[in-house]
Amino acid sequence: MKTIDIIKALDLKIYSGSNFLDKDVSGGYVSDLLSDVMGNAQEGQIWITLQTHKNIMAVASLKDLPAIILVKDMKPDADTILKSEEEGLPILGTDLDTYTICGHLYQYLNRK
Repeated sequence: MKTIDIIKALDLKIYSGSNFLDKDVSGGYVSDLLSDVMGNAQEGQIWITLQTHKNIMAVASLKDLPAIILVKDMKPDADTILKSEEEGLPILGTDLDTYTICGHLYQYLNRK
């Protein structure tokens, strides 16, 4: 599954990184603690969080995550958007809460 497929299926907003939507997605990881994501997220997982500061870009890049989804209509900081474009790592968004978007992502990735 490609990032662009997830965006279309879940009706996600694209805040940045629109030229980098062809990365493979294998699953999702949910956490608002950077150290937790650094220690436990796996390559290929979309990270779902409410964090908006530029440090999320460093963590996502380190773990080779295909994209970040911001929940509850959170908007990325301006410097986060700049870093996203530099790193080639999309920041996406939804007005849904974490629980709901996780359920949608799970259902989409595990449909038969």
